[in-house]
Amino acid sequence: MPSVPPHNFSWVEPGLLAGMAMPRLPAHYEYLYENGIQHLVILTEHKPPYHDTCPNISLHRIRIQDFCPPSLEQIKCFLKIVEEAKAKGEGVGVHCMHGHGRTGTMLACYLVKAKKITGADAINEIRKLRRGSIETTEQEKVIVQFHQHIK
Repeated sequence: MPSVPPHNFSWVEPGLLAGMAMPRLPAHYEYLYENGIQHLVILTEHKPPYHDTCPNISLHRIRIQDFCPPSLEQIKCFLKIVEEAKAKGEGVGVHCMHGHGRTGTMLACYLVKAKKITGADAINEIRKLRRGSIETTEQEKVIVQFHQHIK
C-alpha cells in the first residue's frame, strides 16, 4: 500500500512541525517517516492504532482530555520535544483525535514562542493554516496566558 498522509495533515513549519488527525493506518506512519517526521506527539488519552508499525518514529505521550486546554507544564513539555528535534534536524508531528482543538492549541503556543507573536495572532495564524483549529474558549485563553507567561 502506498503511503498516504493522515487526515488533516499540514505543515506549520515545513520540515519541522506538522499537525494532523490521529494516524489510523500503517500507510500514515510510512508517509510521516518519508516526509521527515521522526517524532510523533500524541495528545489523546489512547495511543493511535498501528503505532508500532514504524519503529523509526519516536512516540511522545502528553495526555490531554478532549476539548480541554493543556497545562503550562504540558505546553513546555511539547515545546521541549520540538526544540530538541529541531536541534537534530528531525521533524515532529502532533495529533489529537481530529487535529483541531488540542493540536491547534499546541501549534499556536509553538508560534507564540518561535515567532514571538501574541496569543491572538498565533490563534489567527493557526486558524488560517488549519481550519477548525482551537475549539474552545479555554483553549484560546491558555494560548493568551502562555504568551503572558513567556513575555
